[in-house]
Amino acid sequence: MRGRRGWSRSSPRPLGDGGAPWLYLAPALVVLGGLLVYPIYQLGLISFFQYTQAQVSGGEPTTFKGFGNYSELFSDSQFWQVLLSTVLFAGACVVSTLAVGCALAVLLTRVRALPRLVLMLAALGAWATPAVTGSTVWLLLFDPDFGPVNRILGLGDHSWTYGRLSAFFLVLLEVVWCSFPFVMVTVYAGIRAVPSEVLEAAALDGASQWRIWRSVLTPMLRPILTVVTIQSVIWDFKVFTQIYVMTNGGGIAGQNLVLNVYAYQQAFASSKYSLGSAIGVVMLLMLLAVTLVYLRLLRRQGEEL
Repeated sequence: MRGRRGWSRSSPRPLGDGGAPWLYLAPALVVLGGLLVYPIYQLGLISFFQYTQAQVSGGEPTTFKGFGNYSELFSDSQFWQVLLSTVLFAGACVVSTLAVGCALAVLLTRVRALPRLVLMLAALGAWATPAVTGSTVWLLLFDPDFGPVNRILGLGDHSWTYGRLSAFFLVLLEVVWCSFPFVMVTVYAGIRAVPSEVLEAAALDGASQWRIWRSVLTPMLRPILTVVTIQSVIWDFKVFTQIYVMTNGGGIAGQNLVLNVYAYQQAFASSKYSLGSAIGVVMLLMLLAVTLVYLRLLRRQGEEL
């Protein structure tokens, strides 16, 4: 029972403000620990050992190499070429996805209900399509023999996957196609939350649509744009399925390799599991660094996330 001075000794006391949130988060943290922390730990552990098919089959003992796998990786010129290709390709995908998603989000605010519904359903259909299915469909569209794109453009039997740049461009189109709906829906929700009086005042002051987006909407949507940018960087930096399916494992002589496909080749095609794990650790550290730097820059600008 509760006395005049508060809770009695026999009755349970409520959790403090500091302990209650962690108690509610405990089940999710346990699941994340099993699904995320432990695999990352194993990934890092394997990267410090000599772990090939011989060790997997038990023919040779597992030996500790320390940073030997990383030294081998950083001394490989192909790794640096693949890293540069990955950074440039991911950057192009992120910029294109944000541009298309934000433009369509603004368009959604200016069309009627029925066109808006049709556009939303079409975008969500693209987002829900599995990567393997979407990649196969795009290959059929750009097929040199039966694809409608070459016929419309009058390119004859031009092969989009033969050249390095054209193959990357084709994959970029597919990545943007399946990624922009997330940006579009998220930014559209943010725009709808902006008070209409603010936009009307900017329009009455003579601001153009581009000026309203740059000077009014962008500062107000900065936390949302931060989230979608970081998500896009993570997704596009570790693209695997689209590259593997559309370029048949990395293109001719590996000209379209990205880090995820390169790690797969090293780990499973060459049975160098420890080297593939080292590539995975490098990718993880790079993505964490990009995310932390971006968040720190926003904090310096006084943004609340």
